[in-house]
Amino acid sequence: MNNQPAPVITVIVAVFNGAKTLQQCIDSVAQQSYPNKELIIIDGCSTDSTVDLLKANSAKVSYWVSETDNGIYNAWNKGLSQAHGDWICFLGADDYFWDQQVLERMSEQLALIPPDIRVAYGKIMLLTSDGANLYAVGEPWGKVKERFKHEMSIPHPGLMHRHSLFEVRGKFDESFRIVGDYELLLRELKTGEAAFIPGIVVTGMRQGGISSNPEHSLTLLHEVRRAQVTHGQNFPGRIWLMAVVRVYIRLLLWRVFGEKLTRKALDVGRYIMGLPAYWKKTR
Repeated sequence: MNNQPAPVITVIVAVFNGAKTLQQCIDSVAQQSYPNKELIIIDGCSTDSTVDLLKANSAKVSYWVSETDNGIYNAWNKGLSQAHGDWICFLGADDYFWDQQVLERMSEQLALIPPDIRVAYGKIMLLTSDGANLYAVGEPWGKVKERFKHEMSIPHPGLMHRHSLFEVRGKFDESFRIVGDYELLLRELKTGEAAFIPGIVVTGMRQGGISSNPEHSLTLLHEVRRAQVTHGQNFPGRIWLMAVVRVYIRLLLWRVFGEKLTRKALDVGRYIMGLPAYWKKTR
């Protein structure tokens, strides 16, 4: 029988001009059946109605602030300075917990994880920008452990970081603009272990916009490579090189045939490989 006390879970949200989706995010935390939680929201001085929304939801939020920042990792570091949880997770303003029992079911598993394991995760559901389901992602650690050294192979929204991770490894490196989460986890997981919690979809995560642009993907891959070099991987691996080749092919097709036809062609390729459509649904 497990006699460990129920852990406190801190949810940190960084937002900038996210009024269209932030309410759903806040409600998904407030409506959790699990009582031992806190919600921290760091707003980057939004110019839409985000601040009004935060004021209206102040009873649901443990701490919030609206001030200029230097990007998402600066905002998350601000949130960490206010966090009291045994476990900490990070959501985007357009992410949300998948159902009202997510944290309750996660907490039962978190209480069983040995203290030397400081990262735990489940699956996330990828969504279109309109909120329609695409497919769930997230695989057992044993299956993706080696791949993680070359790419972000575990889903980060809703991933649980033990509080001691930040005491041992430090906070996010704010010089990264896109993959600071990957770099932080590399510090831990290049030698450490993670725990996969099966049977739970933790969050819904919207796709599309700038994230599907191939030029953005190149920037992401360059940052991934910088993180790898920082942690002793002086030569790129096959997985990273193949990712670069795929992005350049996509960029070429994008410029020659246009975005619409390229998205159709890419989904044909996914269909041939037995994968569900993605590109036509994430415009």
